[in-house]
Amino acid sequence: MDLHREFENIISRKKPNYSISPELMLYLARYQRYYHFDVEYEDLLRWEHSMAVLDESGKDTLWRSVMYPNHEQEEIHNSLRRIYVYLTADSDHGVMEHLRVASVDYCLFGNSNPFRIKIINMLNDNHDYYYIKRADASRVYGLELEEMLSPNKVFYLVNEATLVEQHISGIPGDQFLSSSIIETGHNPVRLAKEFVKFNTRCFARLLGDMRSYNFVVDMTPDFDQMQYRIRAIDFDQQSYEGRKNIYLPQFFKENYAFVDMALSKLGNESIEQYQNEERSLMRRRVGANRYQLQRLIRAMRKDKISDARRVATLKRQLAEHHEDKGFLRLSNMGSILFKHINLSLELKLRIPPIK
Repeated sequence: MDLHREFENIISRKKPNYSISPELMLYLARYQRYYHFDVEYEDLLRWEHSMAVLDESGKDTLWRSVMYPNHEQEEIHNSLRRIYVYLTADSDHGVMEHLRVASVDYCLFGNSNPFRIKIINMLNDNHDYYYIKRADASRVYGLELEEMLSPNKVFYLVNEATLVEQHISGIPGDQFLSSSIIETGHNPVRLAKEFVKFNTRCFARLLGDMRSYNFVVDMTPDFDQMQYRIRAIDFDQQSYEGRKNIYLPQFFKENYAFVDMALSKLGNESIEQYQNEERSLMRRRVGANRYQLQRLIRAMRKDKISDARRVATLKRQLAEHHEDKGFLRLSNMGSILFKHINLSLELKLRIPPIK
């Protein structure tokens, strides 16, 4: 069995949903991530009618546009508008009168089966999206680590059962590879450099399953060049899988075009340089968020976000990778992640032992 097929078999087994623990809930409340929703994920499942959402070529996107009974729809839409306002404009509810819920779509695939909410500003016809999902501890830890350890900002809210995420804009990686990458004007060296940095970030914080359709490419014009940022959009596989290489995007066949670009345009010396640059930037981010990261890891060490078999596999493989048998004494993903971050970024962070 080749490596890619083995990866597919591992990841195709649907990850269980891990509930938000009391310790994590306290952390979220402390950092203003907690929100009491008027409408929750389970409420949105009570639609009356649905229809397929098709793309521009008429192909089924596996999203369903859902409609609610007349006596419930206005109340649901008002609640969805309030959530959007709090997510984007804090508590300025004066803007609500200009907003309209254009559609509510339900996703038929993936772990989280999200709802996608389309909001239109009637003053200028500008539209925006956000997502409502079942709350999952793995994903919340992933979102928090993205906020602290990457150059990206993520906006989300959560309670015990429901998670709300703002849309992350960009071109999905698989679409970018199939079309945009061949357009004139793209700089393959800068693209390759960004993939190396993205690969480094994912491994340092143990974010798994970053196949091309689980990240987007965000482009910003810069004089006569283009700047690229690769951003994760799926955080379900944060510190869950046991195989070390699942946390390295370079090993997925869906990303081979980026890997080939890096090898042909950069070379080993430049790749190592960019890896070191990104680790240095991550060390600075840890310095700016040191106490928050320690609180997050403390909650994570008390939590269960994987099973014993995967924990045993990962600590064994990371012990070999870092040549540090100290991993073998660890018993949970939080402790493994913390030690891995310290060694990968050459840090000396400490957390008081769990009593």
